[in-house]
Amino acid sequence: MIFPEDFVWGAATASYQIEGAVKEDGRGQSIWDIFSHTPGKVADGDTGDVACDHYHRYRDDIALMRELRLAAYRFSVAWPRIQPDGEGEINPRGLAFYDRLVDELLTSGISPYVTLYHWDLPQALEDRGGWTNRDTAYRFADYAQAVHDKLGDRVTDWATLNEPWVAAFLGYGNGVHAPGRRDPGEALRSAHHLLLGHGLAARRLRESGAGSIMLVVNSAPVLTPAQVNDPSAVAGEADAAAARRIHALLTRQFLDPAVYGTYPEEVLAAAERNGGTAHIQDGDLELINAPLDLIGINYYNPCVVEAGPGLPADAAWPGSEGVRFAPADAPTTAMGWPIVPDGLSRLLVRLSKDYPQVGLMVTENGAAFDDVVEDGRVHDDDRVAYLDGHLREVHRAIEAGADLRGYLVWSLLDNFEWAEGYRRRFGIVHVDYATQERMPKDSALWYRDVIVRNGL
Repeated sequence: MIFPEDFVWGAATASYQIEGAVKEDGRGQSIWDIFSHTPGKVADGDTGDVACDHYHRYRDDIALMRELRLAAYRFSVAWPRIQPDGEGEINPRGLAFYDRLVDELLTSGISPYVTLYHWDLPQALEDRGGWTNRDTAYRFADYAQAVHDKLGDRVTDWATLNEPWVAAFLGYGNGVHAPGRRDPGEALRSAHHLLLGHGLAARRLRESGAGSIMLVVNSAPVLTPAQVNDPSAVAGEADAAAARRIHALLTRQFLDPAVYGTYPEEVLAAAERNGGTAHIQDGDLELINAPLDLIGINYYNPCVVEAGPGLPADAAWPGSEGVRFAPADAPTTAMGWPIVPDGLSRLLVRLSKDYPQVGLMVTENGAAFDDVVEDGRVHDDDRVAYLDGHLREVHRAIEAGADLRGYLVWSLLDNFEWAEGYRRRFGIVHVDYATQERMPKDSALWYRDVIVRNGL
């Protein structure tokens, strides 16, 4: 089972999840610094203060990447390292870290994929409204320009935002992520301003000569319970309508404006019911509709729904009135997420049909399991099976015509898993948080062999 000759193999991480060094070299506070230090917000009171100490150990981590034969490494830049207050003067010591990181990657033959925003908004901007404040989108574009000015001579591949749905609806909707607000109108407004920031930043990057620009979304096929294990199952009219609505709220809310310059009717209707649409100003959709080279797809599990007459909207899903979010009949990971590998091929094929003018890349895919170190090894057979199953579906999608350019496993390292703290391990490399010792798991060695043979 061989992949295309130019298929890109790599791994992904995010700044707050691995870097640590939260008070070094002029870094300002992020919303996740404040949120994680707020009692009761993160499991076990964990914070990202140290995380994987990647800020000091990046050379060793890149040596690991080289041993695993990675061709690409997707990392995010911490906005508070570049602009401690989210605007104004640039912090040269913060930029210098990413300058060193990029040089070390290139010396090792690894292509850097830079994500500009993976949720660590400067707290100073949140104090002025965060993503509910339209001005944050313009500050984001300025920050993107500053990073490109420093790294653009060596970095070709850029992603503006990571999972704006999560940033908006878990951060401002149900409050389980930073900044912890709970207001459906604010969540919808934040989603629009995130998209505006994407469009403004993408245009600045393009004008500055960026080679490839990507928007990364957490997408999933929206299925009825019967469709989880039977793709041919035909949903009833009410269930099908529920699935269409949730697909619009999860995926089309972001990709339709970015690719086509339009919002789905379902999103506009949700906004009208939750504060109105005054935040969508004339010309915004034209700005958001900046030319894209790639859509990044973060896939973990399908979204399973059915009609639920009379149910109120879920706090994370403004506009989901009358929809029941249902369990899937499937084994689960340590996160409780159902394992449905063919959901990935279904998703990739659909997105290639819905957005044929834009290429695709799997920018995150992986699983948390309860790993155990035994005799100096981590025999994570469950993770190997998970990755194997999903890569077979990636290959199936390519054979079915999906324009898929690469696959980046989540994640290179065990790390700070947001509200779950350090309880959940997604890495293909084990991290002992007490000693910071790294140990490739069996899945890392298996993935290395996949890369070497370019196939399964």
